[in-house]
Amino acid sequence: MTDTAAPQQLENRPWFFCGIGGSGMLPLAQILKARGAQVAGSDRSLDQGRTPEKFAWLESRGFALFPQDGSGITDPQQILVASAAVEDTVPEMIRAMELGCARMTRAELLSALFNSSKTGVAIGGTSGKSTVTGMLGWILHAVGRKPTIMNGAVMKNFVSDDTPFASAVVGNGDAFVSEVDESDGSIALYRPNVAVLLNVSLDHKSMEELRALFGGFLAASKVAVINADDPEALALLPYAKSALTFGIEQELAQIGVVPGSIADSPVRQAALIIDRHDGREYPLTLHLPGRHNLSNALAAIAGAVAAGVPVQQAVAALATFAGLARRFDIIGTSTSAITVIDDFGHNPEKCGATLRTLRQHPGRVIAFFQPHGYGPLHQMGAELAETFARELEPSDLTIMCDPVYYGGTVDQSEGSERIVRLIEEAGGDAEYIPNRKDCGDRIAQIVRPGDRVVVMGARDDTLTTFARSIFEKF
Repeated sequence: MTDTAAPQQLENRPWFFCGIGGSGMLPLAQILKARGAQVAGSDRSLDQGRTPEKFAWLESRGFALFPQDGSGITDPQQILVASAAVEDTVPEMIRAMELGCARMTRAELLSALFNSSKTGVAIGGTSGKSTVTGMLGWILHAVGRKPTIMNGAVMKNFVSDDTPFASAVVGNGDAFVSEVDESDGSIALYRPNVAVLLNVSLDHKSMEELRALFGGFLAASKVAVINADDPEALALLPYAKSALTFGIEQELAQIGVVPGSIADSPVRQAALIIDRHDGREYPLTLHLPGRHNLSNALAAIAGAVAAGVPVQQAVAALATFAGLARRFDIIGTSTSAITVIDDFGHNPEKCGATLRTLRQHPGRVIAFFQPHGYGPLHQMGAELAETFARELEPSDLTIMCDPVYYGGTVDQSEGSERIVRLIEEAGGDAEYIPNRKDCGDRIAQIVRPGDRVVVMGARDDTLTTFARSIFEKF
């Protein structure tokens, strides 16, 4: 059963979030709470004692937290929010059915809030959504539009002592900026004023399914902003009612980069942005490395233009964009020049972008990768192996532990050991060490001055703690 209450009435109902600490649930819970709703929740990580500081902060902000045993579902008026992947055997689901509580998926709730806004700006694509959402949200904030921002990552610009987990911002302006997910097909629920399409590549679905979903996403929007450098994204241009293109390499892109103007370093870059509508050029300074982040910046600039922000103001705002947690997040550099980086890379596109950024500058790369589930390994394991083998040099090393697993009935017959075997068969150097702590010990044993150690993976907040623990060994 899906709740049918009008979006403006949603804050008048009591809410219960199953998995309230998750990257997709937490910002939604924050938005509802900030709008005056009564919000409670449970989380398996809370029961397991993981990331206690996050749950302590939630309680300090007035969120009622319960064990994941159904005890928090007490009122038939409560609306239970759970991801589509949550099984009916979870105690909250059972209790909600007993009481007759309305249920909504995360995507149904987000789309209801998003579609009720005057200017909905949706960011879609296989990779880069969170970064572009943060960039575009920061641009709109910097020019005084007071946007509401829904992100899957903590946005450093909005972090403070009171809001250490700033994956959401609640503004009172007309704009609602959000990343939208294609992995479960829920991207079809959104009706954006502006739809930004970053790229289309293999992740959770087949390419045929992705083309249909992203084509529909563009068709549902008033203005489509499309990456002209990505052939699959550009091929969907005919779906758009009205389009604005961006790109680094594509000379016909309406928002682009002046050839030969890019200057980069291991931690930042600069370029001249050209608005080909009138030929004007604007200097961009970006405190993030990597060509993929320059492309992300172009996407944010073009998306802001489609939402009514002048190019010059959008470019200027990005000079103060601080980035996101776990997106090429430098934990530190030791006195012996060993750098540890925390990164969200988990699919072939994201991992490839991170590894290419590291390979642009000297130094051996030790890439630790924790898969975000057994299911994704079945879906894209071969492509992941190909990415690590292709992007890393013979002197580099990939280390993998077992996939993160929080329970459920997923097939666990093939795991990380298969990916390591495929990397080696493709000519790369890789090691499979089942236990994550043992991986950290192995890295500390083999690391040399000048190495870059990158910790990669998704759906596990403790990866940041793991990255810090590695750095502390140096």
